[in-house]
Amino acid sequence: MINIMLCCASGMSTSLLVEKMKKAAAEEGVEVNIWAVGANEVKANATKADIILLGPQVRYAQKKIESEAPGVPVANIGMREYGMMNGKAVLAQAIELCKK
Repeated sequence: MINIMLCCASGMSTSLLVEKMKKAAAEEGVEVNIWAVGANEVKANATKADIILLGPQVRYAQKKIESEAPGVPVANIGMREYGMMNGKAVLAQAIELCKK
């Protein structure tokens, strides 16, 4: 089971992406727990995550989020993948980063 936390300004814009990622995971037979939070909720949720993916609107806060989630990989979701809500590609990114 991979625990993937998506982070955006308020947790709302990533909600659709979460659903698309869950659908892609089900199609690929990958066990995941995916949820979205606002940037101000990262610290409270960091211990539950294996990886944190940031939406474009909070990529400026990557260093701060990394400090709030020590030991948890933090990465930016690509602008194209985010804009197109490409759940399959973002899921693949998360899985690849968890392997490192």
